[in-house]
Amino acid sequence: MFAMKIIVLFIACLAISCGCAMQQDVIALYDRMAVLEQRNVELEKDEARFKSLMQECIKKQEEKEHYHRTKSADMHVILDGFREEIRILNGKLEETEYLLKRKIAALEDAGTKRKDVLGKVEERSALNYDCIVNIQQYLNLEPSDSDSKIKAVGKTEKGLSEDEVYASAKQAFDQGDLEAAREKFQRIIKQYPKSRHADNAQFWIGEIYYREKWYEKAILEYQKVIEKYPKGNKVPASILKQGFAFLNLGEKANARLILKELVLKHPKSNEAKIARKKLKGLK
Repeated sequence: MFAMKIIVLFIACLAISCGCAMQQDVIALYDRMAVLEQRNVELEKDEARFKSLMQECIKKQEEKEHYHRTKSADMHVILDGFREEIRILNGKLEETEYLLKRKIAALEDAGTKRKDVLGKVEERSALNYDCIVNIQQYLNLEPSDSDSKIKAVGKTEKGLSEDEVYASAKQAFDQGDLEAAREKFQRIIKQYPKSRHADNAQFWIGEIYYREKWYEKAILEYQKVIEKYPKGNKVPASILKQGFAFLNLGEKANARLILKELVLKHPKSNEAKIARKKLKGLK
């Protein structure tokens, strides 16, 4: 009976012991499940963050591609604009080159014609001079010697500066004493060739011959201004007066040629304005 009690007690202890072990396993299992659930939650959060990052990257990539496409389109538009501007500029450049070549050709042609015309004028002036010499000889008059007169004037005006001689020559011109004015202007050119008055003195010599109506000689004297003092302020006026001298000689074709040359070479000068008005009346 006692043994039976011991056996029953052993069985009861064993049952209690097994129950405790199973309960611990269940608790451990619950804990593991809780950990797994926590890790699953964290994984879901990580997945959500990853998806969000992926969507943000995709969005940025799309924005970048859109920016590049837009920029590329803008660049194409800009390049097309540049190409069009270059095409227009090339057209204008070709037109300018064409006009420049025409202007150069016109100036060269005008220069050639001017030389021919001046050659004829010089021949006529020489013939006129010979005629004057012959008339003087026929009338038993001595031909005027400009150099000797210049020396004589030089003696009487010894000690005067070039400015004073020029002022004296201009005063004589304004008073109508053309011969004295001519001699003094010639003195300036001869004695002071580099004077600042030299180009003006040469122009006034042309003006003296113009007033004396010796137009051929005036044309040649004006030509000296153009050739010897190309940068002087009397060049446009000299060309204009050459045109007027030809008009006075009745040579409208030559006058038109000279006036057109003035307009071409000095388009902004006051003399060019006068030439344009004159040319309208010659048409």
